[in-house]
Amino acid sequence: MKMYNELASWWPLLSPPDDYAAEAAIFGQIFVEAGLPPAPTLLELGSGGGHNAFHLKALFAQVTLADLSPQMLAVSRALNPDCEHVEGDMRQLRLGRLFDVVFVHDAIDYMTSLEALKQAIETAFVHCRPGGVALFVPDHVRETFEPETEHGGTDGNGRGLRYLEWTYDPDETDTTYTVEYVYALREDGQPLHVEAEQHLFGLFARAEWLQVLGEVGFLATQIQDEYGRELFVGRKPLG
Repeated sequence: MKMYNELASWWPLLSPPDDYAAEAAIFGQIFVEAGLPPAPTLLELGSGGGHNAFHLKALFAQVTLADLSPQMLAVSRALNPDCEHVEGDMRQLRLGRLFDVVFVHDAIDYMTSLEALKQAIETAFVHCRPGGVALFVPDHVRETFEPETEHGGTDGNGRGLRYLEWTYDPDETDTTYTVEYVYALREDGQPLHVEAEQHLFGLFARAEWLQVLGEVGFLATQIQDEYGRELFVGRKPLG
């Protein structure tokens, strides 16, 4: 995917870190209410440019950020030099360590089958300490999905980006939906450059989420945040 590879340096203009502050505060409150031990640790799977971590890391003594894209990890390292960065696929990553909190933001949307979703949730479970908590934040569940179009972008040092994001579901009988992206990229002294790409995301029913979480071993609950999204919280049993 272009935005996570050759266009990764544009990520802070597409999705600026400051835009994550209010959302990250919600996630942080969930972690606090779940009960954090002294000197807690966080593993974020699919951490991307590290914009959530930028706001959440103050709650934790140690933060590990894992992502499939080395280019996005480079963006995150520039923003979060105090965090550990690990390259890896959330379906297969095994660090051999336990964390008090495992967090997966909207990167979980790239799990387009129940099998892939289960693999990612298993990774979270394996890395979660007994009594610890995992939080999953899909953009949509089947019951509440609505087509939508968004646009935005910002300017930076000698460059600017604008984007169009078009979300729709061409086949309501499968487990995916489609998002089309168009990026208009401008750098000083150069003509406007336009890129387009299609992303395929997973779409599952609420009951499917809860079933998979339970099958993996989590004690699962579903909550709704201030943005109307359905978040899934898994508690790893002590025994």
